[in-house]
Amino acid sequence: MQENKAIDIAQEDLDRLGLLIEQGQFELLLPEAWKDADVRLVYLMNDAVESFLVFQNARMSGTYQAEFDGELSAALATEDNGYVLAVHQGANAFTLFFTGMTLEVHLFDYGHTGHFWVKGYEYLRQLEYRLAILHDKLEYLGEEYCNEEERQLAALAEFPPLNYCCYPAVPKKYQTITEPDWEPSEKALQVIDGLAAEVGDASFLRALERYRRHPGKYRAKKLGRMLHRSRHAAVVDLLAKRLEEASAVYEKRRFSSEEEEKMRRLRRKAEERCQELRDQDLRCEIVEEEPFVYARDSIEYQVYVMVWRRRGWNRVVRVEEIKEK
Repeated sequence: MQENKAIDIAQEDLDRLGLLIEQGQFELLLPEAWKDADVRLVYLMNDAVESFLVFQNARMSGTYQAEFDGELSAALATEDNGYVLAVHQGANAFTLFFTGMTLEVHLFDYGHTGHFWVKGYEYLRQLEYRLAILHDKLEYLGEEYCNEEERQLAALAEFPPLNYCCYPAVPKKYQTITEPDWEPSEKALQVIDGLAAEVGDASFLRALERYRRHPGKYRAKKLGRMLHRSRHAAVVDLLAKRLEEASAVYEKRRFSSEEEEKMRRLRRKAEERCQELRDQDLRCEIVEEEPFVYARDSIEYQVYVMVWRRRGWNRVVRVEEIKEK
């Protein structure tokens, strides 16, 4: 039997492995059979991307604890015919032997992703979530995995009137950032300024200029309130459209035939419900919550309909969950 030979690993992939170890993140997807098998280490997983570092021709000594949650350390060494990664999960230790490591990336359409974990101005929280996962995709994977529109829009994750500072998509207990940063990046200001200029929102542009000169919590909160006012709806709608168009170039997730059939039934019911609402001159949008494909999680496929309505000067939505029965 021919012996496997070591394959040079790209420095950027070594950096990615180092980042995961530094963050204490080490979730392996083990093969059913170990003979010349590839082992995958989860790298970045969200609604926009599922990516892994793939240990090629891997074998393991010791036991990997999938449910481990604690201090982790690891050391990589080179052998004549491959690499050795020694991992310590607290008192537990195991070793991976492999011949090379590559990055595997699957990109998906996230333009109609919906998670309703926090109530109030849900349509803005969906934008915050989509911008955050786009920003992560750009930061963790690099520009080659984002199109030009995405590279521009990702900057808005650093715009406090719209990001986690004002419209967090997840409850406070799950937020990883404890001290909000109320100062926007210049790139973010340029992008939102361009959107406001395109729709001709002069008052929003003036407020942006004041925020640029005197950034801070007060002016960020004021701009955040402006984003849910009906008179500034065109800015928000243009941003949502740009995100939808930018992500539409990627494929939809695909599941088993049984799961796909259930999804089609739910989508059909959602479309019927939307038609009823449009007949009443109401604006609505279908959003979906999907499980991962390559590293299945506990999330089940769900479909929601967001229904726009006015409340005084404000724009709000009512969220309807679509169920089979």
